[in-house]
Amino acid sequence: MEDLARFLDEAAALLGPRGWTQDPDLVEPWLTDWRGRYHGRTLALASPASTEEVSALVRLCAKHGVAIVPQGGNSGMSGGATPDESGSQLLLSLRRMNSLRKLDAEGRQAVCDAGLILENLHNAAEDAGLRFPLTLGGKGSATIGGLVSTNAGGTQVIRHGSMRSLVLGIEAVLADGSIFDALTPLKKDNRGFDLKQLLIGSEGTLGIVTAATLRLVPALADRIVVWAGVPDLHVARSLLLHCENLVGDSLEGFEVLQATSLHAVLDHLPDARAPLQGEHAWHVLVEVVAQRGDEEGLQERVEAMVASAFEAGLVEDAVLSANEAQARAFWLIRDSIAPAERAKGAAVQHDVSVPVERMPTFVHHAVPLVQAEFPGTHALAFGHLGDGNVHFHVLAPTGMSQREYDSDIGPRVSARVHDLVTEYGGSISAEHGIGRSKRAELERLGDPVSLAMMRRVKKALDPAGILNPGKLVALAQEPASA
Repeated sequence: MEDLARFLDEAAALLGPRGWTQDPDLVEPWLTDWRGRYHGRTLALASPASTEEVSALVRLCAKHGVAIVPQGGNSGMSGGATPDESGSQLLLSLRRMNSLRKLDAEGRQAVCDAGLILENLHNAAEDAGLRFPLTLGGKGSATIGGLVSTNAGGTQVIRHGSMRSLVLGIEAVLADGSIFDALTPLKKDNRGFDLKQLLIGSEGTLGIVTAATLRLVPALADRIVVWAGVPDLHVARSLLLHCENLVGDSLEGFEVLQATSLHAVLDHLPDARAPLQGEHAWHVLVEVVAQRGDEEGLQERVEAMVASAFEAGLVEDAVLSANEAQARAFWLIRDSIAPAERAKGAAVQHDVSVPVERMPTFVHHAVPLVQAEFPGTHALAFGHLGDGNVHFHVLAPTGMSQREYDSDIGPRVSARVHDLVTEYGGSISAEHGIGRSKRAELERLGDPVSLAMMRRVKKALDPAGILNPGKLVALAQEPASA
């Protein structure tokens, strides 16, 4: 206890009143994950203002053996930024480190602090005539450090890739407090391992990301969003290939959703309107874009793409956005599926991926199988057909609360879905990380060789296990689940 008291005093002196608090009213909002599935306790909330303060704090934690849970916007989906229930871990918030250090319009790069909110980066890039081509529903709270640490994806992965493709350089504090500085990007660098890629997606278990250099792209001059009805996912897959062949890199989004998801959104949003007349089993949202200098003829190219899709029997009906407001309205329907579903009742959500070419077969196989094995449930799928990432959600039987579902058949439903994903050669986490919620499943289904390699890397970089313990991958002395 004397050693802990000394740590608390030294940490408070290091960070000052703006960077350190044990006030329960200030700490409490950050102790529950975004989904409300995990609630923890903490020694204190540390909010350093610079990389140097992070480094000094981590050295202090290493000296006293205090575990650290890094947290960005606390908008993660896997419980990866929530401390455990012991009260012995330190919650480290990067939200005060929210500067855009540099925006190089000519080099199309931005150097961002870890706590910079994604939407603020979008706005700054737009002011410079550029854009950062990754967006998601939580852009108003998600931070750059969190996005890097979880290798976030989104709706533009089909063209621009996930964060792993957009990070040019990285700065991070390691478990001993040393600063790994690789912010300067090089197109060619053969000095051994690409260590920044090791940190991207490591969920704060190997190092605490404090800054990143990100790739920017030219701003869009125009876009057209197509909403189409198709009979099934196999036809949607053929439509994807058709669009890729005709418009190439101008294809920026290709999303699919079932009719049940569309109806849920229409019930949830009072002002929403169905884009098409008539019923269609599946709906496809296609976004085609043009940069400055390429916008002339965009309308004609998209119209030709859709007309030839009709001729090939790939669409039952389709409509093109007439203006930006209608394009936003189409995307609002897609982005509202998750909240509309939550309003209908309890569910277990699965962020999974399979090889792109196998996604239609997987969905058509898994939906009826899960519903048959768990009577009363309703399975639905939506998401990014272009990169094989499907959000596979299973709604609970009518009248069952979320608590009842989570403690009864919910875990068995998830295990069955993950078994099916593994059979199809897929991943149980496509873009939200492993965190706490999927660690036991990763241990159960992951490749033993890959898991052993990850444990060795963790042991080498964080031998005492103080960085985000209980998340992603366990050291030998840790339990398989947290």
